[in-house]
Amino acid sequence: MENRTESRTAGEAGEKTGTCVIIGAGELTVDRIPVRDGDLVIAADGGYAYSRRLGLEPDLILGDFDSLDEENRRQVEAIRKECPERVQVLPVMKDDTDMLAAMKEGLKRGFRHFDIYAAAQGKRLSHTIANIQCLNYLKERGASGRLIEAEETVFLIRNETVCFSSRQRGFLSLFSLGERAEGVTIRHMKYELDRAEVTNDFPVGVSNEFIGEPASITVEKGTLLVIAGEA
Repeated sequence: MENRTESRTAGEAGEKTGTCVIIGAGELTVDRIPVRDGDLVIAADGGYAYSRRLGLEPDLILGDFDSLDEENRRQVEAIRKECPERVQVLPVMKDDTDMLAAMKEGLKRGFRHFDIYAAAQGKRLSHTIANIQCLNYLKERGASGRLIEAEETVFLIRNETVCFSSRQRGFLSLFSLGERAEGVTIRHMKYELDRAEVTNDFPVGVSNEFIGEPASITVEKGTLLVIAGEA
């Protein structure tokens, strides 16, 4: 996937060219998380247990740790004593969710691209919606984020064009995150649009399909929630 209209250029003063990888406390649906040189790995609360399961050593462990079991709490406390800079303990009573606090930390450290794992919670839809709103928080600040699951990736596009290679397979759904998104164009997919208006009360963008051609989505004004997944 390629974004043609990034609002800022990676490598500007103070910005990092790597990715901030955040592991949340939702349902982990992947069996590996790719991490490259220059990336920052943050385990948000219960995400620390997932990082241990996957053999990842987080650069930062952050949260109020209400979703960790006793063994993992002891591990965090041991890390805190040895390397206090690697642990941030947040109060239980707070306005920011642990995920939003992790995103704020990544932004503060200069990261503009975020890959978020274990963000969806099937039994607590409110947490999933909160994490989608966190993507909007990043967008408002010139950054971009993806919620990555085994079979779906969720992201936002705003006043821009996103392109997909001919190798992309499966389905794609898009929804207006605000009241309306204007100038929505879909090219080289099973169902195309040409400068259409997509509103938040009519799901015209659900379950489109890739057809083995380079495809693109453009929104001229507004924000679209995009879900790309396997067939």
